[in-house]
Amino acid sequence: MERQIKLLKLLYHDITEELNQFVKQSNIQNGQLTIATTHTTCSLFFEECMHDTNFFGDEFLHVDINNTLEKIVPRMTSENQYNSPGPKHVEFGLGLSDPNYPAEKWVMLNTDAHIKSSLFGHFSLVLIIKDGLPLLGQLGKIYFVDWDALRERIRNVNFMLMGC
Repeated sequence: MERQIKLLKLLYHDITEELNQFVKQSNIQNGQLTIATTHTTCSLFFEECMHDTNFFGDEFLHVDINNTLEKIVPRMTSENQYNSPGPKHVEFGLGLSDPNYPAEKWVMLNTDAHIKSSLFGHFSLVLIIKDGLPLLGQLGKIYFVDWDALRERIRNVNFMLMGC
């Protein structure tokens, strides 16, 4: 199954309930669930739900993560802030043809997002399925994060379940 997420400014997307429904509909009782994305500025992670949110609806833990990462990897606000993207990559990016995302130089100012996804991990998570449920504990949640909030876009998250 593939889920498409239309992203605006919200970085963190709780996909736990969708995973639970996917497992329930499969009728698989014991096995493993792999969750993956191919987007290089995105991360998948397992964390506790902290319940409290700020006035914008952001969970306090996510705000704390963002504040900590901002100290380590500041948001890219202009070219040459980081070494990348270099001129060859900018030229390559401007040559891409995607009707959903027009090629503009400013959309390549996302080096911070690449670094954050590399630090946090990005490709996949594997969950154990036992007695028809993912082993997440009482407060465990699965979050999909796109660190690159430069523009609206659609991102894909893939679920694959194996078992009996």
